[in-house]
Amino acid sequence: MTSNSNVIQTMRWVDEKFEMIDQRILPNKFQYVAYNSAKSVADGIKSMVVRGAPAIGCAAAFGIALEAIKLAKECNSEYKSKLEEAFDVLARSRPTAVNLFWALDKMRRCINENITLSLQDLAKELLDEAIAMMEGDILINKKMATFGADLLSDGARVLTHCNAGALATAGYGTALGVIRSAVEQGKKISVIADETRPFLQGARLTAWEMVQENIPVTLITDNMSGHLMARGEIDAIIVGTDRVAANGDVANKIGTYMVAVLAKRHNIPFYVACPISTIDINCLDGFSIPIEERLANEVTGFREFQWAANGVKVRNPSFDVTPAELVTAIITEKGVIFNPSQIKLKKIFKGEKK
Repeated sequence: MTSNSNVIQTMRWVDEKFEMIDQRILPNKFQYVAYNSAKSVADGIKSMVVRGAPAIGCAAAFGIALEAIKLAKECNSEYKSKLEEAFDVLARSRPTAVNLFWALDKMRRCINENITLSLQDLAKELLDEAIAMMEGDILINKKMATFGADLLSDGARVLTHCNAGALATAGYGTALGVIRSAVEQGKKISVIADETRPFLQGARLTAWEMVQENIPVTLITDNMSGHLMARGEIDAIIVGTDRVAANGDVANKIGTYMVAVLAKRHNIPFYVACPISTIDINCLDGFSIPIEERLANEVTGFREFQWAANGVKVRNPSFDVTPAELVTAIITEKGVIFNPSQIKLKKIFKGEKK
């Protein structure tokens, strides 16, 4: 088996344009959408054209750069206040993904470090920073994946929930990156993908990525994973995350907590793959992580088809929190953190051994 993961470019800067794959229409259609302002990128994030914490962060960085480029072309004398508005609209796009705020902080630092430049030169610096962030994300994912691949045995059957692949990052992926790396090492790995209701990221995106690369994948509904675990048909679980709290609690796509509880019951390792930019050392625990609530129509039907009764009340939290005690290890670009805790996560930021 060989990996073609470099083919999937979630986002790209080409011909002086920023483009992202429209993930809402995959796998039926594959097309890029172009963006030219912070607001348009924020709308793309909010509407799930792009999703996945690392990808959201990279997209937000381009949103700031695009706004600066637009203001420079307009010779807008109010560019400082307009850029501040751009930061604000992007920060409100999706509250759970901490990479969004990490990326915006980096772009703000870039502005402060180049505040004496002309607006045209500042826009160029911001664009260079966004491109470096995108390219750096791919390198980080690949480094993380090499650590994670060592945790998977030859022949492992790996369950994943939601999509934490190339489409959730600038490229390559976190959880699926670990699987890709193991395959590239010559291991025979097969994937079991939860469909991930209500937005079906596992069915539409994870399965699509694996099919593109000829990595064996089996699609199941979310309520089938316990049955397969009980029958001994799952060897490991790897998921991504949108935010890790300082104590090791993990926020990921809704349904992850149930998978983790079942994994504990059946003594199956539960791994979380993420860059250290997803670790929020200032967030004390999972209860402090803001959980996004999305629109009811994502639950009552899909696209133009509705299956629920008109007028029914709906809850649609997009994420849940898995307590640290259910996490076997967090896989990062700086190594694997077994039995994550506040002390161990702090050491990662200090560069000390875990």
